[in-house]
Amino acid sequence: MNKSEGSRQAAYKRGLYAEGLAALYFRVRGYRIVCRRYKTPVGEIDLIVEKKGRLVAVEVKTRSTLEEALCAVTPRGRARIEKALGHFLMRHPAFSAHDIRFDVIAGSHPFCWRHLDNAWEARS
Repeated sequence: MNKSEGSRQAAYKRGLYAEGLAALYFRVRGYRIVCRRYKTPVGEIDLIVEKKGRLVAVEVKTRSTLEEALCAVTPRGRARIEKALGHFLMRHPAFSAHDIRFDVIAGSHPFCWRHLDNAWEARS
């Protein structure tokens, strides 16, 4: 394995770890984990959670600093998450009456994390 492959694999493992922490964070707050790593042809959602008629699509970002993690959620990435959630709702109509929210969990390892509740509004 070359250095590039090793760094990609390490980033992948960090991402899985961060997504697990985010799932635990929401679970402790009374949310039900609906789906992890929802993949579609138009995008991916790291975590989908639900509580009291609210469906939340969560983007989890880790970088070497909290600021870098927050900046990593780009307009293009947000658009892909919105499209992926549209795909999810078409395939799971039981959630279509839920209020929708987009959150971000951003952080740098190991202890600097931030939850941005309602991080952005959907464009459509």
